[in-house]
Amino acid sequence: MRVVLASTSSYRAALLQRLGVAFDAIAPGVDEQRLAGEAPAALCRRLSAAKAAAVSGRAPDALVIGSDQVLALGSSVLGKPGTPDAARAQLRRMSGRTARFLTGLHVHCPDGRRYDMVVPYAVRMRQLDDALIDAYLAFDEPWDCAGSFKSESAGVVLFAAQHGDDPTALVGLPLQRLAVILRAEGVRLLSAPRVALPRVELPRPAPSGDAAAQGRSRAQ
Repeated sequence: MRVVLASTSSYRAALLQRLGVAFDAIAPGVDEQRLAGEAPAALCRRLSAAKAAAVSGRAPDALVIGSDQVLALGSSVLGKPGTPDAARAQLRRMSGRTARFLTGLHVHCPDGRRYDMVVPYAVRMRQLDDALIDAYLAFDEPWDCAGSFKSESAGVVLFAAQHGDDPTALVGLPLQRLAVILRAEGVRLLSAPRVALPRVELPRPAPSGDAAAQGRSRAQ
């Protein structure tokens, strides 16, 4: 069975490689804007399903994996910082507090069946002073990571505690849940050697009249 990851994320692709599964990666081209009043769990569930559905339409013979992650800090949702200043502000805001990472997983099977879930993982941050924040940011440069840290790298120096069933959910793809689903669908695990990450198929250009679609971010 062909397996497709509906994502351009290098982090998710690297995670999926751990399962030893051959797969393709296709950019879903989904607008990730949060709806007014949308709860964090509803947001990541909706976007995970939308990504899988968008790619399933272009690969109907494949098992398609859609995923999205939302970082909730209190009632706020924090995105990718993008810049050092924004990352520094995020870490200052998170100092001494517990951040909830909600990772949606939506698997679209060729016969139309679906698996849909949200996997939570919580991180309690240490009291972070500016010296530690600046040293960490210079070391890991986590500008493309919600929360402004890389848990799979040096980000653990910022943590006081972690709570959750699946630490890979914190990186962006809950492998423990996904491995169970893939086996249930007859996908052989640990059968493909680790190779260079698959090339991502980018979405088709929007029609010339759709300026709004052309301006959307494609980092999904």
